[in-house]
Amino acid sequence: MKVLVACEYSGTVREAFRKLGHEVYSCDIIPSDDNSPYHLQCDVLSILNDGWDLMIAHPPCTHLAVSGAKHFHKKQVEQKEALNFVKTLMDASIPRICIENPVSIISSRIRKPDQIIQPWQFGHEAQKTTCLWLKNLPLLAHTNIVSKGDFYISPTGKKLPRWYSDNKNWKVRSKTFQGIADAMAKQWGT
Repeated sequence: MKVLVACEYSGTVREAFRKLGHEVYSCDIIPSDDNSPYHLQCDVLSILNDGWDLMIAHPPCTHLAVSGAKHFHKKQVEQKEALNFVKTLMDASIPRICIENPVSIISSRIRKPDQIIQPWQFGHEAQKTTCLWLKNLPLLAHTNIVSKGDFYISPTGKKLPRWYSDNKNWKVRSKTFQGIADAMAKQWGT
C-alpha cells in the first residue's frame, strides 16, 4: 500500500507503517527528526495527487485548537487559511483518509470528528484528546487500556496532564504516541 503521512516530521506514524512493509512517506515543510530518506520536505499540497492509497494527515493545530480560544479574535485570517488547508486535505482524491487534530474548530466549522481517542486507550499512561476525521476507514479499535496518568495544577489553576507539563517542547507535545501509530498501521494498513 502507498501511504502518505502528511504534516509529520517525527516519522512515528511513517515508521509504524514501514515496519509492516508498506511504501510510506512522511511529508512536512520542515526536516524530519530522523533524517529519513522516506521524508519529503515540501508542501504536501504539491504531492496530494501522486497516487496514494491512504493518507494520515496531522495539519498544524496552531490556529485551530480550542486550547488557544482566547486568541481567536486575533487569528481570523490564519484560521480561515488553516481551515481551507484542512478541507483541501479532507477532499483529496485519496481513497482512504484520516485527519488527526486536537479538539478544534474543525468540529464546528467543517464537521464533527468520527472518533475521539486518548493515548491511555493504546498503552500510554497519558491524556491527550485526539480527534479523527475519517474517510473510508473504520474506527480505531483500542489496543491496551491503561491508567489515564497523573495530573498537576498549573500556576493559573488549570489541571494539566503530567506528561504535557513535563514536555515544554512543541515538537514533543505534538508527536503521535507510538501505541496510536502502531494501531493505525496494524488496523488500517490492510
